[in-house]
Amino acid sequence: MINSGATQFRQPQMRILTEDQIYEIKRAAFDIMFSVGFKVLHEGARDMLKKAGAVVEGELVRVPEFIVKQCLVTAPNGFTLYDRLGNRALEVEGRKSYYGTSTGSPRFKDARTGEIHPTRVEDIGIGARVADACENIDWVMPMGSSQDVPSIVSDLYDFEAVVTNTVKPIVFLGYSGRGTELVFEMAAEIAGGKDKLRQKPFLALYPEPITPLVQPDETIDRIFAAADNFIPQVPGPAPQLGATAPATMAGLITMITAESLMCLVLAQLRQPGCPVCLSGNVQIMNMASGVFGVGYPEMSLGIAAQAEVSQSFDLPTWGYAGCSDSKLVDAQAGLESGFSIMTQALSGLNLIHDVGYLDQAMVCSPAQLVLGNEAVGMAKKFMEGIRVDQGTIARQVIEDIGPGGHYLAHEHTLKHCRTAVWNSKLLAREPYETWQSKGSKDMAERVQERLADILDNHEVPPIDGAVLARIQAIRDAGAKELLAMAEDDS
Repeated sequence: MINSGATQFRQPQMRILTEDQIYEIKRAAFDIMFSVGFKVLHEGARDMLKKAGAVVEGELVRVPEFIVKQCLVTAPNGFTLYDRLGNRALEVEGRKSYYGTSTGSPRFKDARTGEIHPTRVEDIGIGARVADACENIDWVMPMGSSQDVPSIVSDLYDFEAVVTNTVKPIVFLGYSGRGTELVFEMAAEIAGGKDKLRQKPFLALYPEPITPLVQPDETIDRIFAAADNFIPQVPGPAPQLGATAPATMAGLITMITAESLMCLVLAQLRQPGCPVCLSGNVQIMNMASGVFGVGYPEMSLGIAAQAEVSQSFDLPTWGYAGCSDSKLVDAQAGLESGFSIMTQALSGLNLIHDVGYLDQAMVCSPAQLVLGNEAVGMAKKFMEGIRVDQGTIARQVIEDIGPGGHYLAHEHTLKHCRTAVWNSKLLAREPYETWQSKGSKDMAERVQERLADILDNHEVPPIDGAVLARIQAIRDAGAKELLAMAEDDS
């Protein structure tokens, strides 16, 4: 029998905006790019944009719609990220969702003691190793920004710490154009050369312009470095509601759309065909305290809506979930992080980062990452949806058992019992007496036990010693070069 309605496997999803609303936001973004324009601080970029047909008035650049439309044609609709071993890992396209760690914070919650201290290079490595062990975390960012080396060279040390402690794909923050180039050189040593790195990239760049509507020198240098090497990049404009963007969500989404389109234009004019996400971060500032937060439901609402605008261009998207404003791994941390993880999965965002943030994104926490790993696992199971076909409806099985029977011994149950229900490693689902006999541990204690087990027992496939030596040589020479450049600039 052939029946097109007999097999259905529909992934759950939600929509925030109507097609008409998406149209209005896109039209407004195109208009802003020309009528308002951007402050572009990079002379070479201004020359490039002028040659393409933009109107340049000093540092102000107005970008007409036809340039944007041309760049949208050359931008790929997706890209693939590989792992360090050369295996296909993430197909960044459509509504395929992948979760990654938090990043960039100045403070780190110690994985063993819980003490909060300035982020060290050692902490970056620990965060990467914990992420490597978390089966539901798909990719890794440096969990923090190391404070024990000069900031101008921290991207070199942070990348080395991450790449030696995970095989998973990496999204990294460059802090200068030259630093970004040096990271690419280090990555090329692992991949076996620049051509092989382009063929199977295991890293992507995360450049951030300044909102509202400013493209700094160093951000453009990083965009150009990624474009020149065909390394995927995920621009991260980050407007704050009512502070650096309008106090309405529609205005903020329009701002992100314009700024992310500008990043795409810069990348495509530099190197047509290079992979770029149409991405950004919705940021919420508490108007009463002036403090930025990451646990607000409006954050997920705005990110989901912005993703729908990007999806209308058939371009990859960027999310922001698994984080909390709580100071501890507690009920608030679970509530806020779980909400954002689930809603952004339903929205079909591609690369969803920041699992592991605490305290308004000021602290990266391996413990929070372990908790978020469970929430991501729950979301992934939910997103599988329900398969409806002859075998799953199980009419014959129901007929076999009949009224008053049970299904425990039926072969259909044996076939499906291990996959029908998601099994958590951390949630307490045993009888109360059993839970008591195990020490009456709350979630925070169970998270800490799981974290200690990872730190004591998880092993990451090492990088070949000769390759590692070359990476460290690039790091050391690059650090000297960057420090000398910083001295000259001062």
